[in-house]
Amino acid sequence: MNRFTLPRDLYFGEGSIEILKSLKGQRASIVIGGNSMRKFGFLDIVENHLKEAGFQIQIIEGVEPDPSIETVMKGAEMMLEFKPDWIISIGGGSPIDAAKAMWVFYEHPDAKFEDIAKPFNIPQLRNKARFVAIPSTSGTATEVTAFSVITDYSCGIKYPLADFEITPDIAILDPALAYTMPKQLTAHTGIDALTHATEAMTACLSSDFTDPLALKAIKMIKENLIESYNGSETARNKMHIAQCLAGMAFSNALLGICHSMAHKTGAIFDIPHGCANGIYLPYVIGFNRKEEKAEEKYAEIASCIGLKGNNNKELCDAYLSLIADLNKKLGIPSSLKEYGISEKLFLKNLQRISENAEKDACTGSNPRLTGVEDFKKIFTAAYYGTKITF
Repeated sequence: MNRFTLPRDLYFGEGSIEILKSLKGQRASIVIGGNSMRKFGFLDIVENHLKEAGFQIQIIEGVEPDPSIETVMKGAEMMLEFKPDWIISIGGGSPIDAAKAMWVFYEHPDAKFEDIAKPFNIPQLRNKARFVAIPSTSGTATEVTAFSVITDYSCGIKYPLADFEITPDIAILDPALAYTMPKQLTAHTGIDALTHATEAMTACLSSDFTDPLALKAIKMIKENLIESYNGSETARNKMHIAQCLAGMAFSNALLGICHSMAHKTGAIFDIPHGCANGIYLPYVIGFNRKEEKAEEKYAEIASCIGLKGNNNKELCDAYLSLIADLNKKLGIPSSLKEYGISEKLFLKNLQRISENAEKDACTGSNPRLTGVEDFKKIFTAAYYGTKITF
């Protein structure tokens, strides 16, 4: 038996952030990252709407780009003191992911991180508060997913928390927030969204409910990512929707080893998550396509977005060429070596990152069984930029 879960309500379009005025409650904790939401006036807008609805407000700020366990615990402690009945996070994927984890420890102060880090092991939420997510970037789709990525800096590992309990109650897709994204962030989040949709198509829980969402997302990304990168507000609006569709797909279908690899190398090699996905995706497709059903899915993607080929192999090749072209236009390197990782650092960590990737929550849903030795080979190909032949 499979399951398909989305937020209860999703509001989208310019001005949709005004729905905050209709919330019912007494206290709201707002979780943000750095200064951008203040700088562009969006935090003021959120505060004003909530005050109009009669809320007392707590601000939890300073969530780092890759939120740490310590940041999560600190925020949860602040919530325990304030006692919000709504948790609202506005910003990129990091503050929203952090707020989701804070929510868990606010409702269950005695929970242990090592326990909730196990897939689908989060206790029941909504005993104290409900959750609103308002993304300012167009990639993570955490506003509609059952996932949150938290980093343990003591060992340099990113842990993907996975449970439908942390799917937000309300998602607000107001494109005005996405118009402010810097160019490089637009590139990285856009490729992240493409990776989400691509992996959702081949993941073990892909279905007739998730495939249409993933395919529509890929089509919209193909048509809008470069224009979005170049600053088009119309294209950024489309990308804000596309990444959300991709999130709906992968939250239910799950992901694959591209994300396993990105999770286990982002902190160690200091690579932004979306950039890491962009580097690894062609190598992962090269590995997974040896599984016949996976290559059929890649071919289906290619056909649906208008690429040409006489058979599954040619269609899969065409999709790989499209990804390579997008990466080049977006300034995403084709290998870890090109990114600037030294050979010494790579080789020193190869066994470690391969073992950690094999244990990642996303590995089990990959279409091709992947062990430690497989990861070592894929990482090596991705480092030197060599073709996958195994």
